[in-house]
Amino acid sequence: MEKIILGVDPGTLIMGYGLIRIEEGCQPEMMLMDVLYMKRIADYNLRIRHIYDSMIRLIDTYHPDHLAIEAPFFGKNVQSMLKLGRAQGVAIAAAMSRDMSFTEYEPATIKQTITGNGNATKEQVHKMLQAQLGIELQPKYLDATDALAAAYTCWRITSNPYADIRAQLKPAKRKTSKKTTWADFLAQNPDRKL
Repeated sequence: MEKIILGVDPGTLIMGYGLIRIEEGCQPEMMLMDVLYMKRIADYNLRIRHIYDSMIRLIDTYHPDHLAIEAPFFGKNVQSMLKLGRAQGVAIAAAMSRDMSFTEYEPATIKQTITGNGNATKEQVHKMLQAQLGIELQPKYLDATDALAAAYTCWRITSNPYADIRAQLKPAKRKTSKKTTWADFLAQNPDRKL
């Protein structure tokens, strides 16, 4: 039995996508990886429409069974996060309109599953996928490889539910803050009165 997984690395300027095919009892093979390049589309609403239309074309052409999508990474810019979330939502909506199931993976989980390091660089992810899937060339935009990594992660986790156990069990590093008391706060902020 054949299974096809579509991986997506969401973005509103460059959105990566990749497809892997898995024959029962065999290792996955890459079918396709590329990007939607939308920097020339000035209108944000038209970019969102382009994402939807392109996803529908991909789904209707290759008939994937499942969508594996990278979760937006929270950075300092909230507006960027919202735009990424919209791009992700549109890709998921396109998949759901074709009755596809989907799974969202945190970037660290994908990196951990592919390289063994949740803080790996895009280049390291690409190198590992090169070895694991026999990819010959590095794409112009590593967003394509990131999308393929999402699909490959989905295969690894669903074929072996314990494959990402280290990523699930490893506690996230938290920034340690110096504990302060109310008296410390008032001493540091003399202009604040009760």
